Amino acid sequence: MSDVLMQLAAVLEQRKQAAPESSYVAALYHKGLNKILEKVGEEAVETILAARDAEAGGDLQALVSETADLWFHSLVMLAQLNSGPEPVLTELQRRFGLSGLDEKAARGNDR
Repeated sequence: MSDVLMQLAAVLEQRKQAAPESSYVAALYHKGLNKILEKVGEEAVETILAARDAEAGGDLQALVSETADLWFHSLVMLAQLNSGPEPVLTELQRRFGLSGLDEKAARGNDR
């Protein structure tokens, strides 16, 4: 599955060089980080609402779709900051098998 993330990251990187009118992602990059962050926040809220709807017997596909939008815009955000999915995947791998409570305590904050 990480192959899809890597392929998408490559496309997102290419879009950095594209003219803003040539693609949605190029337009986001042109508008800057604040616009990208606004989209991440918007997609996060839509994902939360879709999850609540799914729990109440709504369409699970809507939740999947909104989650895909959230992940996509998160990848755009990372690319804007000259990163990609690799460090996130590495961090998830590091946490694998580690108790969530232990991991949170090791961070020493309330996140």
